[in-house]
Amino acid sequence: MKVPLFGARAAVREQAAEVQRLREELNRLVDVDVASARAERAEVVREIEQLRRRAGEEATRLNRELQALRERVDVVRGVDDLRRWARQERTKLETELAQLRQQVVTTREDAVLQEAGIYEYHHPLEDSVAYRTELARLKDEIKAMARRDGGAIEAATGWTVNGSATEGRKMVREYSKLMLRAYNAEADNLVRGLKPYKIATAKDRLVKVAHTIARLGATMSIRVAPTYHGLRIRELELTADYLETLAKEKEKERAERERLREERKVQEEMRRERERLEKERQHYLNALSALEARSDIEGAERLRAQLSEVDKTIADVDYRAANVRAGYVYVISNIGAFGPDVVKIGLTRRLEPTDRIRELGDASVPFRFDVHALFFSKDAVGIETQMHQLLDEHRVNKVNHRREFFRATPAQARDLLQQLAGELLQFQELPEAIEYHQSQSPDSSGVELESSS
Repeated sequence: MKVPLFGARAAVREQAAEVQRLREELNRLVDVDVASARAERAEVVREIEQLRRRAGEEATRLNRELQALRERVDVVRGVDDLRRWARQERTKLETELAQLRQQVVTTREDAVLQEAGIYEYHHPLEDSVAYRTELARLKDEIKAMARRDGGAIEAATGWTVNGSATEGRKMVREYSKLMLRAYNAEADNLVRGLKPYKIATAKDRLVKVAHTIARLGATMSIRVAPTYHGLRIRELELTADYLETLAKEKEKERAERERLREERKVQEEMRRERERLEKERQHYLNALSALEARSDIEGAERLRAQLSEVDKTIADVDYRAANVRAGYVYVISNIGAFGPDVVKIGLTRRLEPTDRIRELGDASVPFRFDVHALFFSKDAVGIETQMHQLLDEHRVNKVNHRREFFRATPAQARDLLQQLAGELLQFQELPEAIEYHQSQSPDSSGVELESSS
């Protein structure tokens, strides 16, 4: 900075004042920067404290979550251990159950009946007499083997008791006799209480008894001889066959008795009808003789025409009595007892077929039968047989074919009758079922109460 020649002091003073001003400005700026720095530092300190506090809270929260996760992991591990234990226990229990099932025989009749199908014969013979003869022969074989040293029980022979072979044989013989008695007692009980549909259960029980005896007598090698066991199994099978054959023969005899009773009713009905017609014919003959004696030609002709109708009716009755295949094929239903899609198809040789249908709807069923068709044929037996064959797969009772109920609608029966017999003169497709519908009415109970009171 140049100093002028003149006025140098004034210039110096100005410069000194400027320097002083600049120093003050500098100090002011320094103070401002320091204050600002302090404020910023305080703000930074506050932010750091907030961050530290937030970090602490977050660390606490994370620690809690970590602890919860650790607890969950422990629980999951415990559950896995529990599941492994449960699987091991289940396997163990299933093994024990399988072993117990091998020792248990199902004896509940309802469970056995659910598995029972159409009975199949094990040793088919002609009749119950043949089964009785074969059973008698088989029982003789069983008795022969069951005698002492007959071979029903097999056992070890090298046992000694107190050094005595004789005492050892005696002990084995006595234990063998005891085992055989236990086996025979079970076999005899099974035979006495046997029902054909329980044959599989009975055989299974006897097999398990033989296995139990073999297990209990394993020390002395005592067991039921397979040959003897086979004879007792065959006895069970023959007994079941015999009982089933006997039941079928009894059912057949019952059906035959029913047929004979029905036949006697038919014959009696025809006899009474013929006697009535003969009396009526005799009345016409007596009246005709009187008219002819009075020379009443017109009246005599009228009586001869009526007498001809009576003779024709008598001829029809004689034909029905002589021809056992002639009769009425009927289609009936009972929706209150069997449902809407079940029909009974049968035949009757009665002169008045509705009498037979009324008998079928007696007190053994809750409601009367409804008639859908009554068809007279000279070969009613053949038509009925063909109807049964065409509906065979729809039978309600597939075992006893004398039960003539089929799962079919009246319309289906009508179509089959038309195929076999031609045009039907009368057919009622919808059943009236008056008593059934009245019983379903909400007012039926009230009506019943009023009538009873």
